[in-house]
Amino acid sequence: MTSEPHGTSRHTVGRASTVGHRIRVPKMAELIASDLRRQIVQAELHEGGLLPPEANLMNQYQVSRPTLREAFRILESESLISVRRGARGGARVQLPTNAVAARYAATILQYHGTTLEDVYEARLVVEPPCVALLCETRTPETLRRLRQALAEHDAATAEPARSVRTHIAFHSLLIELTGNQTLRLLMELLEQIIDMANVSQVESTAGSPAHERASRKGLAAHHRIVEFIENRNPEEAERLWRKHLSEARDYLVRADVRTVLDLMG
Repeated sequence: MTSEPHGTSRHTVGRASTVGHRIRVPKMAELIASDLRRQIVQAELHEGGLLPPEANLMNQYQVSRPTLREAFRILESESLISVRRGARGGARVQLPTNAVAARYAATILQYHGTTLEDVYEARLVVEPPCVALLCETRTPETLRRLRQALAEHDAATAEPARSVRTHIAFHSLLIELTGNQTLRLLMELLEQIIDMANVSQVESTAGSPAHERASRKGLAAHHRIVEFIENRNPEEAERLWRKHLSEARDYLVRADVRTVLDLMG
């Protein structure tokens, strides 16, 4: 029978494992946060409702108040609860949202000095195949909602600020109508940044010939893409949308705003 190498034990938690990794034991606060997080995402705890009183949770988990409050801070940092102190206070449940994830992703991109070209390149990878997918899966309701969005965009052409909002909404609608939740989340991570670039550019160029030309071309592309979707033409739809997004990128990226940090400050 072979013995364990000197200084090691199969029963030692936190020592080097057989694959060369250390095992980290989660803190009790992290375990409590994980359990409460699971209850929130599985709708066992409902949006707007209060968590049980601290005394009850301390008894349930057999922990001290500081440990429980550390768990609360973890969940609060994830925007899954909001904590109000005082006699009428408590921890109230909030549902996880794509917007929270998008804000966090934008912060990470700022930290890494990510360029706007990098963000637009990711958009070019994701969004054109989505319109091709819509050509395959579209329904009468899909077409109704797209035509309604076009009508709203047509009605806003004389108002730059309103027009850019309808333009942004149309792009979001295309992703939503795929019905793919993963794609929706991925694009929302990018769209927060891209939408800010749109608004920033409109504010600086509204009324200029370049802005008018970009607006006309963008609206024409929106009308054309709906025709391709209606006629179930995925190849032409994807080709047109890639061209449209490339032109939008060239228009929106400015010399004074090169990175996500430049844009979001």
